[in-house]
Amino acid sequence: MATAPVPPPLPGPLAHLAPLLDDWGYLAVGVLVLLDNGGIPVPGQTVLVVAAAYAGTGRMDIAAVVAVAVVAAVAGDCLGYLIGRIGGRAFVHRWGRYVLLTPERFARGEEFFARRGDLVVLLARFVDVLRQTNGIIAGTAGMPWWRFLLCNTLGAVLWVGVWAALAYAAGTRLGALYAWLTRFQLYALIAVALIAAALTARHIRRRRLRGRGYGP
Repeated sequence: MATAPVPPPLPGPLAHLAPLLDDWGYLAVGVLVLLDNGGIPVPGQTVLVVAAAYAGTGRMDIAAVVAVAVVAAVAGDCLGYLIGRIGGRAFVHRWGRYVLLTPERFARGEEFFARRGDLVVLLARFVDVLRQTNGIIAGTAGMPWWRFLLCNTLGAVLWVGVWAALAYAAGTRLGALYAWLTRFQLYALIAVALIAAALTARHIRRRRLRGRGYGP
């Protein structure tokens, strides 16, 4: 009888997830993905990748991994949304000035989310920090629930589908996938930082022009 291929030792910091998956399986996937999407910085994306790679070697079922991860991702973002909706504004008004989040900046953030919130929620999971906070930000900014739920669900399906497909196909070549994933996260963070810097520079330039009487 043919036996399923045995995955090689997990590279780098992934190694500590092997006993977790061996002992808790799908429950570990569900809990970590839910917490990761709900605002707590745990290795939710990493455990999704490792579980899908395990499925590629026959040690887990890929359909179950995907189903558990999608449900957990949607639930985690919804939890973050509720936290933001219930307590986000009070937190901003009381503590925002200590993290340079003035009422004026918060108002501009709300305006941006009203225009681009759908895209943010849809794609935020692919970027660390945004994955953990986009639900909280959406709730705090007052994004309509039905729009958030739709974008949240589509974003969860896209995020889980992409990483599960890549990791499942990688199978025993998880080391190469992990190296690529690490580079992807770095490039994504750099891109977000550059975009934020460009938007900040544009805002400062507009304020200076208005101060000189060149703009409305």
